[in-house]
Amino acid sequence: MTGPCQNFQLPAGVRDLLPGEAGARRQLEQKLMDFFQSWGYREVLTPTFEFIDTFKAGSRAEAEDSLYKFIDRYGRVLALRPEMTAPIARLAATRLGHEELPLRLCYSASVFRYEEPRANRLREFNQTGVELIGARGVAADAEIIALAVESLLEAGLKDFRLGLGQVAVTMGVLHDLELPEAKVARIKAALASKDLVALERLSEDYSLNERQRSSLQLLAGLHGGSEALDEARSYFGDTEAAAFLDELGAVWQALQAYGLEKWLFIDLSILRDFDYYTGIVFEGYVPGLGVPVCGGGRYDDLLAQFGRPCPATGFALGLERLLTALGEKFSCAGKQGYLIAGDELEILLNRARQLRRQGTRVILGQPGENQQQAEARAAAQGLTLLWLESGETICRTVC
Repeated sequence: MTGPCQNFQLPAGVRDLLPGEAGARRQLEQKLMDFFQSWGYREVLTPTFEFIDTFKAGSRAEAEDSLYKFIDRYGRVLALRPEMTAPIARLAATRLGHEELPLRLCYSASVFRYEEPRANRLREFNQTGVELIGARGVAADAEIIALAVESLLEAGLKDFRLGLGQVAVTMGVLHDLELPEAKVARIKAALASKDLVALERLSEDYSLNERQRSSLQLLAGLHGGSEALDEARSYFGDTEAAAFLDELGAVWQALQAYGLEKWLFIDLSILRDFDYYTGIVFEGYVPGLGVPVCGGGRYDDLLAQFGRPCPATGFALGLERLLTALGEKFSCAGKQGYLIAGDELEILLNRARQLRRQGTRVILGQPGENQQQAEARAAAQGLTLLWLESGETICRTVC
């Protein structure tokens, strides 16, 4: 005979948030959303599920395997959103198609990916981010990257770095390998993990020439400030990549003017999870976390798939990862407030109403409890005890 709760375990990759955790996430979410809006970004929210074609735009064919899919009563295939960029691109091209560009939009929403759950990777998680739609060039890229850095600082992080890459350069090197897609995917994985040993082994297995091997080693090993960018320019100076590196250099200089250079480094091995990225990309890292806390970049071709060709860039922050990185530095202590107790319920209710209308948190005492019991309960919850008796109020602060 089974117990009453034995069959109520959660599926892999999802979790409950207890009162302190839920409060901390909500507080961080609101802090970031307020910050985005101070930069002129307006909040939008798209449906939790849509027709699958929205999410297939700009993604690899194999990425469909990570979608939570289902079929409606008319036989149409729907999916839970795996990210927010494609749905907002659809929204900007359709419902907001009449608005003047550029559009500055922000969001906070749960997203869902059917992936193997592991440390700091969930199947349901919350993304908070921004999209700058209809703006191209150095100013737009610098704005988005600066906002990403400032957002991490606003959240309370101090020890982090943002890696900047240029996907056009990286994809150009991969294209020049002239390998089947499956083999390129293995090289991509080695690049993303900066596994130089695996990269060398794959180069040997695929019989790459010396120039191809050197290009891959440069992408994997390049890491630093303006000197790393100079090294890449020197190496790729006689190729089409030179113009893209000049663009990255101009953005780097703009971010120096912002005073943000100390949080930045060049990393041409960055490859984001979605194939719609076309230009500068970036990821934010915190020591010891093992996964990025934020990521984004330029995706100039995505909106054309929804009927409104225009450039765009943006980024997303992972709230759960941010809270893990912040640890005890970010806590939700909750509002200070009162526990109101006493013998006459009418007096208690009226006083509680007055305080709540002033924005104060108020909890009513238990019927029949004496003042000593109320003091103990107030102390346990960090509240100020208001003990109300007929015609008088005794206020006791219990810490």
